[in-house]
Amino acid sequence: MDLCFDLVCLSESYSLALYKRVYTNTNTHTQGDMVSRSYSNLLDLASGNFHSFSREKKRFPRVATVTGVLSELDDDANSNSVCSDAPSSIAQDRIIIVGNQLPIKSHRNPSGKLTFTWDNDSLLLQLKDGMREDMEVVYIGCLKDQVDPSEQDDVSQRLLENFKCVPAYIPPEIFTKYYHGFCKQHLWPLFHYMLPLNPDLGGRFDRSLWQAYLSVNKIFADKVMEVISPDDDFVWVHDYHLMVLPTFLRKRFNRVKLGFFLHSPFPSSEIYRTLPVRNELLRALLNADLIGFHTFDYARHFLSCCSRMLGLSYQSKRGTIGLEYYGRTVSIKILPVGIHTSQLQSILNLPETQTKVADLRDQFSDQKVLLGVDDMDIFKGISLKLLAMEQLLQQHPEKRGRVVLVQIANPARGRGKDVQEVRSETLATVKRINDTFGRPGYQPVFLIDEPLQFYERIAYYVIAECCLVTAVRDGMNLIPYEYIICRQANPKLNETLGLDPCAAKKSMLVVSEFIGCSPSLSGAIRVNPWNIDAVTEAMDYALTVSEAEKQMRHEKHHKYVSTHDVAYWSRSFIQDLERACAEHVRKRCWGIGFGLGFRVVALDPSFKKLSIEHIVSAYKRTKKRAILVDYDGTMVQPGSIRTTPSIQTIETLNKLSSDPKNIVYLISGKDRKTLTEWFSSCGDLGLAAEHGYFIRPNDGTEWETSSLVSAFEWKQIAEPVMRLYTETTDGSTIETKETALVWNYEFADPDFGSCQAKELMEHLESVLTNDPVSVKTGQQLVEVKPQGVNKGLVAERLLTTMQEQGKLLDFILCVGDDRSDEDMFEVIMGAKDGPALSPVAEIFACTVGQKPSKAKYYLDDTAEIIRMLEGLATSDQTSSTVDVPTKDIF
Repeated sequence: MDLCFDLVCLSESYSLALYKRVYTNTNTHTQGDMVSRSYSNLLDLASGNFHSFSREKKRFPRVATVTGVLSELDDDANSNSVCSDAPSSIAQDRIIIVGNQLPIKSHRNPSGKLTFTWDNDSLLLQLKDGMREDMEVVYIGCLKDQVDPSEQDDVSQRLLENFKCVPAYIPPEIFTKYYHGFCKQHLWPLFHYMLPLNPDLGGRFDRSLWQAYLSVNKIFADKVMEVISPDDDFVWVHDYHLMVLPTFLRKRFNRVKLGFFLHSPFPSSEIYRTLPVRNELLRALLNADLIGFHTFDYARHFLSCCSRMLGLSYQSKRGTIGLEYYGRTVSIKILPVGIHTSQLQSILNLPETQTKVADLRDQFSDQKVLLGVDDMDIFKGISLKLLAMEQLLQQHPEKRGRVVLVQIANPARGRGKDVQEVRSETLATVKRINDTFGRPGYQPVFLIDEPLQFYERIAYYVIAECCLVTAVRDGMNLIPYEYIICRQANPKLNETLGLDPCAAKKSMLVVSEFIGCSPSLSGAIRVNPWNIDAVTEAMDYALTVSEAEKQMRHEKHHKYVSTHDVAYWSRSFIQDLERACAEHVRKRCWGIGFGLGFRVVALDPSFKKLSIEHIVSAYKRTKKRAILVDYDGTMVQPGSIRTTPSIQTIETLNKLSSDPKNIVYLISGKDRKTLTEWFSSCGDLGLAAEHGYFIRPNDGTEWETSSLVSAFEWKQIAEPVMRLYTETTDGSTIETKETALVWNYEFADPDFGSCQAKELMEHLESVLTNDPVSVKTGQQLVEVKPQGVNKGLVAERLLTTMQEQGKLLDFILCVGDDRSDEDMFEVIMGAKDGPALSPVAEIFACTVGQKPSKAKYYLDDTAEIIRMLEGLATSDQTSSTVDVPTKDIF
């Protein structure tokens, strides 16, 4: 995998020459609006000549005056230093919108020069309506047309100055592999639930296409790096074409404020898991701060994939879904995109639209129009819609001559054999229906497979009695939204159609339940497009339903569509992105991992790695010391087949516990019999079993029990309940301890196991309401244990006993790795300024791994924990005659 990631340098060999020419124009002051607010000149950055900036409104251009790819100027090993901790010199909100295509139209004038205009139909342009007027927007993407290398300098300069657009030039051979290859042959079919079961059903995985995909994403990352001010700017990446871009950006700027929105479906885990690079894409997306989906189904599938393939679980807090990923909370946004209603209304007001509506009114004067608007591809279900129309005419002869289907077929966005097959099947079906049911003056199906002007399509919306969307799978599909707004019409169109301006508007929708807009259209007739009978019945109902119901459905839809437009969607996403990034400044961030496995760890500023030299120094100068060590996950690697302590571990614990200055306790969730057998050779080692319920100060004493609980009749109630869930959850087990019962689903299906765990927890809480026990969930387990029993008990008793004996500790080391150890950390850290410790006490609460914790320190793994303990054990071998605490303190 890392080898594939490294192959992104292939893109640099293609793009090197392009970058040599871009952004080297000497008239730099004209580019003032595109400055990076971190530094003004990459040559100065590379040479170490940094300038101080005063706070001013003027912007300086970020100009590359050296050749090569911009990212080459930053040393990979020091990439984390690019993200400055200091505030920016210029404060102004700016967002960088990154998409596969720029919202720009290009054409050549008579002199052969390329000219540019905004593409008003582009979603990337429309989403500006949801932003504040003072927010600057910069676009990064490809142009729809290839630009000759000799023109690229001029084109880049003009787009930069006039549109604040930064074009990404992709070599044609790379672009073909990236877009028509990996995007359209692999991702797009898979995300629409098509598996490559044979070469005719989507391409088999081709690693060269994956390499091209990485190369293009790397080029886009370089373009973002040309203009970004990482401390201030927001970056919003769009769609599946750029799914690994978050990793490239996060690697360069650990605190980048990054959002990603997926405009296609996200498939179920059973489909997605077939992708050979499944983990790489998931981890790349998790480098964003906010990930957006159109529907809960898409988000649920993504979360399920994260759970099954990466072992991550999500939580819902105050209505927001979040994934904890190495100390960062990756937020999940669920909101369908809307349409640009004001643009549609302006088109409705055009004279051309009114003329076209009048023509269509005359053409279909005595007929009801059913309308379909779809791309000519395999997922839009055009042939299924035609079959339903054919069946409608067969079953309802009275509708012949009175009902027509107008099918507008837009050009397919992809290409290949499947597109040709869809077109051939569509043409054949239309011909059959028209030959069978047509007659002079009546054509049942009108297929329009040539490009239409936007106002022409709008005119068809206005006159259509019902809109049909029968896609078998579609990310969102905004056709129903456009239809609703157009059916609201305006006074001039009402006059053209002979409608009462005061009359309530009406419309009908038949939509597939497999499209993203379906959940938001509660008044639509939802159908399974594969069920031709159901679609036929829906079409018949839409034609025969009462006028009052048509009006009621239209009113409900119009209220939603008009208030949830593209501006609402954009504004909501940006607000959530700002909230998701609010903690960036407060946390310490650094990157770990290689290739696409790169991720950022974000932790509290006070949380730092424990210096072994520092703790050894503190250990050597103190005289009354306590060491509390967890076992599983701390002294032995999690998931290890061998769980018994090694000879090295036994020797280290013996050295530490035999020192008369030390009190050493090993605290574990295991039962006391197991601990007694494993550590029988450690005579001076204190043991705490079952999270502190059983305590034994040393080998010469008996096990003591906590006085909190003495009765365990509740086990007779809890165990049968757990046994019931074990029988119905394959892979789950019950662990019976003296004081606790644990239901473990580590080897069960993750989703089903999690679901069963929630049910089990509720079940146990209900039947054990009157018993002095607590029911808690852990890492793939549900545990029932006496109330108040936790590892913090051992720490509390130790501190209390030493205080009563007048022997205040001046050194405490507490080491653990999971949630059960946090209680111990909390007690130790809470005693810092209390009477139980010496005023000069050295306190070291240390967790294993870089993660959120109540501990102040961390070490990376169990090997470092063992080395640290060995360092302590060998640092103070001499005997001491000073007053030391007795071992048998409990």
